[in-house]
Amino acid sequence: MTDRISHWIDGKPVAGTGRTGDVYDPATGQVSAQVDFAGPAEVDQAVAAAAAALPGWRGTSLAGRTRVLFAFRELLQARKHELAKIVTSEHGKVESDAAGEVARAIENVEYACGAAQMLKGGFSENASTGVDVYSMAQPLGVVGVISPFNFPAMVPLWFVPNALACGNTVVLKPSEKDPSAALFIAELLAEAGLPSGAFNVLQGDKVAVDGLLAHPDVKAISFVGSTPIARYVYETGTSHGKRVQALGGAKNHMVVLPDADLDLAADAAVSAGFGSAGERCMAVSVVVAVEPIADDLVAKIADRMRKLRVGDGRKPSSEMGPLVTRAHHERVSSYVDTGVAEGAELVMDGRGVEADGANDGFWLGPTLFDRVTPSMAVYTDEIFGPVLSVARTPSFDDALALVNANPYGNGTAVFTGDGRAARRFQNEVEVGMVGVNVPIPVPVGYYSFGGWKDSLFGDTHAYGPEGFHFFTRTKVVTSRWPDTSHAGVNLGFPKNS
Repeated sequence: MTDRISHWIDGKPVAGTGRTGDVYDPATGQVSAQVDFAGPAEVDQAVAAAAAALPGWRGTSLAGRTRVLFAFRELLQARKHELAKIVTSEHGKVESDAAGEVARAIENVEYACGAAQMLKGGFSENASTGVDVYSMAQPLGVVGVISPFNFPAMVPLWFVPNALACGNTVVLKPSEKDPSAALFIAELLAEAGLPSGAFNVLQGDKVAVDGLLAHPDVKAISFVGSTPIARYVYETGTSHGKRVQALGGAKNHMVVLPDADLDLAADAAVSAGFGSAGERCMAVSVVVAVEPIADDLVAKIADRMRKLRVGDGRKPSSEMGPLVTRAHHERVSSYVDTGVAEGAELVMDGRGVEADGANDGFWLGPTLFDRVTPSMAVYTDEIFGPVLSVARTPSFDDALALVNANPYGNGTAVFTGDGRAARRFQNEVEVGMVGVNVPIPVPVGYYSFGGWKDSLFGDTHAYGPEGFHFFTRTKVVTSRWPDTSHAGVNLGFPKNS
């Protein structure tokens, strides 16, 4: 019997009454569950529950809110292996990748536990004679979070802990491809003492997204996904008067200079290009080899790729799992066909890989193209799969120009032993997150995550200090207390004090 995955509204599971969608086990290709798809009634129900919980949660002291978050952190830590297994079962990534995802999620919760420090306002005594000025950061209200399939545990926890710490209530719309992690998080938050209605999970598709974007009681939207959808979310949400942070797609370049340690660079290219089957917005998509090292670097990358073990993510021997759905597998595979047709040199072909898993799993092995040019679709498009391209440039300046000409600006890296070159790269590259001999420069939880250009719509990055800024609005109070002695009241203060 197929499992049914429902909504979580007002502190309890709520079954849907309309459409449903299939959830797959990517390693077998079989349907593992049915997930409810919210309609307008369920959207209204979830938002109403969040709105009803708002006064009580907003009125909870900072100490009370952080106690809940500390308890949530302890529950996550104690049950992290369960959550990782849930991620693997629906996304397909190997359990070590899933465990890493959960670890980064816990890091963000830990940062949110410092809400008391982050929400302190400013105070200026006697800014004018007898006048004090001070500021306070107050919650927005009900906020919506729309998260992607590739990190079903981590990305929701980029936003939810900070939103709750600031006194907001939340409606989360996870991906319909792997929705169970969101329910696990909801259960742990309830066990940690979060009041009913303060966190809700609305399963579904575009109907649920559009419902949140248009709902008058939703004050802000946080989104992570592809650039076309990020643009749509930003434009639609802001047109309805909402604050929106919409993180879009990427085409992350890793520049390798001639003085780099090529073994280190090759290891980094393989781990960053094929971890989680390339289904991550910080995956390296393009290795920019600055001549004359391209031939040697490509050979080293290909040698490492041949040793990658593709299989069911639940098997300890597997180093790369399947793609998330059959449709996504077909889309990514089509780019291999396109790359060949456009004249790129196919060094390693992942089609027809022999994987350690069921024959019907959504398998595509690691794939490598060389001599890729900026006009090719494998270069211009975000493939979001285990397809790595090598572009060759004659100089550092050409490599930097190639990165800066790309419309995406999410993450980039440079591999070099030259501190001067690294410093120039980090200063001049037009990208939001930069790694120096680090292939996936995802900031730690006390910094903020986000790109530039077509990788971000809105002006606020995710989590860290900017996360607290996004989920609050500032109020400034100018205060003066008049002398009451003229009314015959004498409190014993010296005259003119």
